[in-house]
Amino acid sequence: MRVQRVRITYARGDQAREMSHLETMRALEQGLRSAGLPLAYSEGRRPTPQISIAVPLPVGATSGCELADVYLSERVAPAELLSALGPALPAGLEALAAVEVGLTAPALQTQVRWAEYEVDVPGGERSAAEVRGAISGLLGARSLPWEHQRATKLQRYDLRPLVVDLRLEAEGEGVHRRAMRLRVSQERSGRADQVVAALG
Repeated sequence: MRVQRVRITYARGDQAREMSHLETMRALEQGLRSAGLPLAYSEGRRPTPQISIAVPLPVGATSGCELADVYLSERVAPAELLSALGPALPAGLEALAAVEVGLTAPALQTQVRWAEYEVDVPGGERSAAEVRGAISGLLGARSLPWEHQRATKLQRYDLRPLVVDLRLEAEGEGVHRRAMRLRVSQERSGRADQVVAALG
């Protein structure tokens, strides 16, 4: 039975950057269980803890602001949950904040509109002017037909509407940093690695 919903903000650092979405879910679940928190479970033949992550983070990426909703079967003060969860998480995952969310509020995944990424590219590969030119070309395109192989299925779609903003944010010390704001929806979401590939 669900009596409370808590939204957790957490970070994924270098030590956990190679975790898949499923591994991250399992790590959060294990941490919540180890902390002795009263997780609410789904009904059915194979009950599972009710935890949802806002947006799957790509393997290899780090983040300072990931969101997950956790449903509890007993009320727990968010500060108490945060204090208990912190030491129970594996290296590379860090619980930063926890707030209560109404049980009937929209699903977390439906509330996210975009995700922001920073991508560092060795500056020796292309000049800053070339990078700016590639960015201008992509942003100026009306469409960007794209193919993505997912398991045994080839997906075809337009990558351009998924790019909200793209810019060269910093240059120097042999690195070009690109800042990206990519659209997120339940139908399709922008992926930083695909945008980097589209830029060449």
